[in-house]
Amino acid sequence: MKIGKPFRTLTLKEYLFYIDNHNKYTDFNTLGLYRSLVEHERLTLEEKLELRAYAHRFFKKPFDFLQLKDPKTYVEVAYLGQELTAGDEQQIWRDVKRNQHQILKDKRIKHRNFGDYSKHNCGDEACIWYGLMVRQGSWLAEGNMHFNTDIDKYNQKQQADRIKSERKNERNLINKAIQDEQE
Repeated sequence: MKIGKPFRTLTLKEYLFYIDNHNKYTDFNTLGLYRSLVEHERLTLEEKLELRAYAHRFFKKPFDFLQLKDPKTYVEVAYLGQELTAGDEQQIWRDVKRNQHQILKDKRIKHRNFGDYSKHNCGDEACIWYGLMVRQGSWLAEGNMHFNTDIDKYNQKQQADRIKSERKNERNLINKAIQDEQE
């Protein structure tokens, strides 16, 4: 069976019914469910909070994975209705980044092409590449997920070239010194 309509058009009772029977619906989407909590205009804040708590009973693990897949939605839903200071927001994003790193490490995932990170997202909706699936590390992939522990391959290449040239220079100096002694 299919739900056949967007989540953001549902009432609270319909939400609860579809969450209870989510296994029966082929088009049930947990990401869509959580996004609709932020976008829904007819539900009150109390209803949204009740709905979030109810959805967490069934979908807590997929919700936690949203930190990796769609961190913006994760933060908006997790802190729904709370007034945050700039310092709070910075700390939240540091925590999300740390949690992303931990999730990738725990699941032994070597790539980072998830949700928002697999698409070109320059912020300009008129961009011809907006929303285009891109390969990680390509010049189109802006706003990639990266951590302080990542190895910068460009710097590695520069360091290797510098060491190579130093070895050549050292070898040339030794050869020159040997030639000078022989003369």
